[in-house]
Amino acid sequence: PTPAGDASAPRFLGPLSDLLAAPDLARLVFLIAGAFIALAFAARRGTFEGSLLWVTAASALALLDVPSPQAPTLAFTAAQLVLLLGLIEDSYLLAYHDELTGLPGRRALEEALRTLVGDYAIAMVDVDRFKRFNDRHGHGAGDQALRMVATELQGVGGGGRAYRYGGEEFAILFPGSPAAAARQSLEEVRVAIAGRKFAIRGPDRPRKKPDSPRKKSRPSRTISVAVSIGLAGPNPKRTTADAVLRAADRALYRAKKEGRNRLVAVGDKIPGARS
Repeated sequence: PTPAGDASAPRFLGPLSDLLAAPDLARLVFLIAGAFIALAFAARRGTFEGSLLWVTAASALALLDVPSPQAPTLAFTAAQLVLLLGLIEDSYLLAYHDELTGLPGRRALEEALRTLVGDYAIAMVDVDRFKRFNDRHGHGAGDQALRMVATELQGVGGGGRAYRYGGEEFAILFPGSPAAAARQSLEEVRVAIAGRKFAIRGPDRPRKKPDSPRKKSRPSRTISVAVSIGLAGPNPKRTTADAVLRAADRALYRAKKEGRNRLVAVGDKIPGARS
């Protein structure tokens, strides 16, 4: 073995061994990982990215020279719990939350239907001629239209709660409100959607509003969409929420058949149509 003070020993071995020392290397790795995770969190701010940020911080604490021997174990345990909770919450959001519109999704609707008791109303909402709209203006404009409709539905009165049912179809639940009471709120939101104009986002239009507005090369096109609505509530023949939902869907079909951009409730007398 080479004596410690031997001048013939390679000079780089000392610094290299220090660099490759486990605690120092781990701290360096966590520092780099923390920087990347912080950037990902700043860019997306998702639940999972936030969890990784805290996991990295807790794991880094475990590498510090803390007198207590239990400190690293506690820090790593906390990191695992934070990561587990983040994964659970992220999975929940994927299953119950619609990313495009920001509304609760279909699984959230199914759970809400199971909790309905007493008097309530269910409305089914569908964007009129949405396929034709997509074919003419493009899927980007279609996404804009869905987000606009979702924004209006979120503000529906009467205690209604909007859900993305699928495609261009939405559902609104009115717990504790009969169909007759929900009707006025639905008419108001239908009129608001039909009267709202929005500009089609061009391919070169930035997602976020710039600090200094750019000169427009051409005027923006403004368009609008309309919705049809079917409304139903429970009665002695419709005792389950699923039956009420199906009845609202049939009423929606009648609204489409009678010219669209209208609200039809189960039991409405429409000339030329069967109830």
